Amino acid sequence: MGEPGPGPVPLYCVPHAGAGTSAFARWSASLGRGVEPRPVLLPGRDRRRREPRVTEARALFADLLRHNGPPPRGPYVLYGHSLGGLVAYSVARALHRAGRPGPALVAVGACPPPDAAVALTDAADLPDEELLAVLTGLGAVPPEAPAGGIWRRSALGVLRDDLRLAAALRAGADGPLDVPLLAVSGDGDALAGPEVMAGWRRWTTGRYAERTVTGDHFFVRDAALPRLLGRACRVVLRSSAVEGSR
Repeated sequence: MGEPGPGPVPLYCVPHAGAGTSAFARWSASLGRGVEPRPVLLPGRDRRRREPRVTEARALFADLLRHNGPPPRGPYVLYGHSLGGLVAYSVARALHRAGRPGPALVAVGACPPPDAAVALTDAADLPDEELLAVLTGLGAVPPEAPAGGIWRRSALGVLRDDLRLAAALRAGADGPLDVPLLAVSGDGDALAGPEVMAGWRRWTTGRYAERTVTGDHFFVRDAALPRLLGRACRVVLRSSAVEGSR
């Protein structure tokens, strides 16, 4: 009997600003074989809604370590959507600085690179109506969000703090990754379309790839993205198997 094959690749999925993990709830089937989705729930939402939200990098890293554990020993992948893309990049850089095992691949979607001029950077403290107007103009309000009332009361505070976190992570971006980077854009995304996402090329010294899928800023809810990431994770799995056989 031969040696057992490698286990599934853990795919850590970090959501967009103001969101929990519902966008990843049905990913398992679309990802396909050999991939284990691990949605990352940040504090202040869903079952963690009573916990203080994080707005700066040090608190973010401490929370991620406490609730998700140390990096796996084998290959793993980070995917972040919008704000989550900055989280994925920042975590990979923090692991590199700490000499900890880094991801085999970082994938970012719908997220302008850290050095891009972004209209939302200083929007966290705008009055409600102005903030909503900016978010709506950029297509950054979830399409299922009601016009006012409950959604505004429950989500706007989370969005504000997530924008503060995004600004802190952009300010703390300290150099390119040293691992492969995949940048994914939606062809109808007004905030981070293909031309904006192409700026991520400057943020890795490893292999770099760009892909565009059909959709707006919230293409995370469609099946094309997990199918794409599933294929990328299987490439990681095959590469690790080849390395392990040497």
